[in-house]
Amino acid sequence: MNRRDFIYTGLATLTLAGLTGCRGSFPESQYLQRLSSLERTHGGRLGVAFLSQNDITPTGHRINERFGLCSTFKLALAAVILKEVEEQRLTLDTRVRYTADDIVPYSPTTRRFLDQGFMTVGELAETAQRSSDNTAANLLLGLIDGPAGFTRRLNDLGDDVTRLDRYEPDMNRVPAGEVRDTSTPAAMAQTTRRLVLGGYLSDNSRAMLQGWMEATTTGRARLRAGFPTTWRSGDKTGTGVAESMASKFNDVAVAWPDEGAAPFVLSVYYESSAAHGVYREEDQRVLRRVADITVAHLTQSV
Repeated sequence: MNRRDFIYTGLATLTLAGLTGCRGSFPESQYLQRLSSLERTHGGRLGVAFLSQNDITPTGHRINERFGLCSTFKLALAAVILKEVEEQRLTLDTRVRYTADDIVPYSPTTRRFLDQGFMTVGELAETAQRSSDNTAANLLLGLIDGPAGFTRRLNDLGDDVTRLDRYEPDMNRVPAGEVRDTSTPAAMAQTTRRLVLGGYLSDNSRAMLQGWMEATTTGRARLRAGFPTTWRSGDKTGTGVAESMASKFNDVAVAWPDEGAAPFVLSVYYESSAAHGVYREEDQRVLRRVADITVAHLTQSV
């Protein structure tokens, strides 16, 4: 499928011997059962896709069901922008000007530089990934023909599932049955592997993207909270909380385990059990539990 395969200058003791083979090192049926049980315990709808660098297809729970992307798309957006720079259609130091009229909710960094009136392409890409700044994402989308241009670039990469249709923050309103601004856990896992671990970007651009992911702090209580502290890891979260819709807590993470084991992608999308319109820590903890379950099986600790 793969056609072309910045502003911010108890688990530790588990054996990692079984990690090298990744999927083959743990009983897949038990892994899937535990994910299903987690969903039943907390209610709602849980989508999980695990994909090792050495795997062809992901495994998990509801891997081919559509979920609202929320801000998880910004990881792919940052990668796409770096690709535009590589192909000399953009430069990292190009200034992108904006005004107060461009500022949308949750824009901590672009708001901070509003008086300056601009940020560079590189700064916008980094802050879209690291702090999930919504205005930064919208400004970057404006450089690549909007949501349609972003979707088209993912199509060219081989992802014909993930789609972006609206700008921030409207794209977070994804009621049941909506197709706009959605993807599947499997598609996001495969695309993330291509972008972060594959040959889509040059070595320098890929290292920059990985560095931004590792420096991201929005997901510290989600998937990365369940990884051993000795592992390298990075992620991109997405959150959607609105009245009359199930709250969405998403996270797409890449981890580099110890002992030279193959890195892997864990793509998780969770819709809470009720349309409560409230940010609940118990919903966020579901994602950490997914990481706990995944690590336990990878390390053959159960």
